[in-house]
Amino acid sequence: MTSRIKSMTEGRPAGLIFTFALPLMLGNVFQQLYTVVDTMVVGKYLGVSALAALGASDWLTWMMLGIVQGFAQGFAILMSHEFGAGQYGRLRRVVGNSAVLAAAFSLVLVGAGQLAARPILLLLQTPGGILPGTLLYLRIIFSGTPIVMFYNLLACILRSLGDGKTPLQAMAVASVTNIVLDVIFVMVFQWGIAGAAAATLIAQGVSGLFCLGRVARLDILRLSREDLRLQPQVSLRLLGLGAPMAFQNCVIAVGGMILQFMVNQVGVIFIAGYTAANKLYGVLEIAATSYGYAMITYVGQNLGAEKYDRVRQGTRSAAAIALGTSLVIAAVMLALGRIILGRFISGTPEEVEQAMEVAYTYLSIMSLCLPVLYILHVVRSAIQGMGNTALPMVSGIVEFLMRTTAAFLLPMVMGSTGIFFAEIAAWLGADLVLIPSYFLVARRKLRPAPGE
Repeated sequence: MTSRIKSMTEGRPAGLIFTFALPLMLGNVFQQLYTVVDTMVVGKYLGVSALAALGASDWLTWMMLGIVQGFAQGFAILMSHEFGAGQYGRLRRVVGNSAVLAAAFSLVLVGAGQLAARPILLLLQTPGGILPGTLLYLRIIFSGTPIVMFYNLLACILRSLGDGKTPLQAMAVASVTNIVLDVIFVMVFQWGIAGAAAATLIAQGVSGLFCLGRVARLDILRLSREDLRLQPQVSLRLLGLGAPMAFQNCVIAVGGMILQFMVNQVGVIFIAGYTAANKLYGVLEIAATSYGYAMITYVGQNLGAEKYDRVRQGTRSAAAIALGTSLVIAAVMLALGRIILGRFISGTPEEVEQAMEVAYTYLSIMSLCLPVLYILHVVRSAIQGMGNTALPMVSGIVEFLMRTTAAFLLPMVMGSTGIFFAEIAAWLGADLVLIPSYFLVARRKLRPAPGE
């Protein structure tokens, strides 16, 4: 079982990063597959209004997931440092404290989500015709936050130790589970949008149990009761890494909700087209997030091992690989976008035509600007891997400001199409913060000790 653990402190950085990211990409493909299947089943079987109801929940759902992932990924940074340094006793304490903190935060998030869901949807002026469906979907998804935290923490533990294959297998199992349950719950039992939500949560639970089985077999992670006792110094370090990442994702999501507010003003057809394209956002971003995960692990392990030149070399290699990947994905989406989007949209011929025009326009704009997003993920993750999550948090605030400002101002000049450029403005704003931040942090963190 320990053969799955991989040190990234030896070998060619480019090869290590790409081979580590590849199974993560495949895992993300499976994760996106069941998100896409949700959208297809809802859009084709339940219609445009149900698709719009699902789309109106996107940013609130992403905010909760982003907070969960922010804490889990932040905790994993310290795990990768201890693993890279070979300090397995400290690694166990970090994992134990992370598990306790994650459990506590997930319960708090359940309550906060249930209380906030309806007021936020009303604040966003969600159309009355889709409000009940959107609210029902959110209540079910938010109730399952501990399940989502369960999977994400375990997957981050494995990735911090260089194991990218187990999360891939977990996502493959979850994808099959979700697709089968979507068909049963929505099409057979006719549970509607609630069935899609339930299928998603059950699939996440299955993937979490799969990862737990792998973690339980790792000798270096056999925890004692002492490891599960919160230690102030360890807990504060974990919170110092995880809280800024969770806040960063939360701020980005708030910007997305303001963008959703602007979308909601245009009408149900526009919402449906926007939702169809937005579901492919995850596909566009698959490789970017995978390179990001790989960079956090790679940089974290090499920083722990004090191999500073490898950190710099790996960042350059990852940036080059990411740029090449983004160009390939953009070309595929521009060529096949209409065919793929057609699988999400149903209704009268006029409704389909209008929604398709909205969806393909948005997809084309995102595809052409994809290199900006890929550099964002690589550079941000390199900074986080060096143990600085504050500057990436600042970039998240800049994303929020750029996204919301563009969402309010551009439609005045360009009409509803201007909404699509708000996302691009957010990516660009983040890059303008992150690129100089990387060089600043690298000068401080990667400086050899005196006498070396």
